[in-house]
Amino acid sequence: MTTCCGERFLGAGLKTGETLHLSGTPGNAMGAYLDGGEITVQGNVQDAVGDTMNHGTIIVHGSAGDALGYAMRGGEIYVRGSAGYRAGIHMKEYESQKPVLVIGGGAGSFLGEYMAGGLIVVLSMDCADSPAGNFTGTGMHGGKIFIRAQQPLEHLPAQVSQHAATPEDLQEIAAYVTQFAQHFSFDANELLQSQFYVLCPNATNPYHQLYVAN
Repeated sequence: MTTCCGERFLGAGLKTGETLHLSGTPGNAMGAYLDGGEITVQGNVQDAVGDTMNHGTIIVHGSAGDALGYAMRGGEIYVRGSAGYRAGIHMKEYESQKPVLVIGGGAGSFLGEYMAGGLIVVLSMDCADSPAGNFTGTGMHGGKIFIRAQQPLEHLPAQVSQHAATPEDLQEIAAYVTQFAQHFSFDANELLQSQFYVLCPNATNPYHQLYVAN
């Protein structure tokens, strides 16, 4: 276990079979370009965790700052607490590469901004307010966002559609919710029996409406 306090780029580029256990608060870009390694943090993390990560796993026993999983291309990130603004921005997938981000609490504004692939799951535990802030899915043109909530999200961008999760939808996230529950000692079945809503892009080219005059 390594103690840290604000050091940046810890675990950057960590390869398959390599592990890093941290206690404290690592600085920005922890796990950037992660390539198969595993990082566990007993504490909170700052901004840009998992920036452009390719493979591997990041487990955070606290909350995360802004731009969590920025442009991640593969691997999995599990956060016990909440995340700041722009979690999952520019996430993307290609063939077998499918990034997954699971947030135990809520997420700030611009969740999944310009998302091009992968999965984001927001479990909304210990979340007094809305599980996600404003402008969720702005510019989203791929992937899915699962929100555990009693009611649909309001004020979504025009290019994002929303529906109540079906049992088939929940099968897509069941393994990741189970992993989350194992990491942080929760009951996966109880979580999966809750109401979820699924957000998907409903336009092949959302940028047309955002930036081009009709």
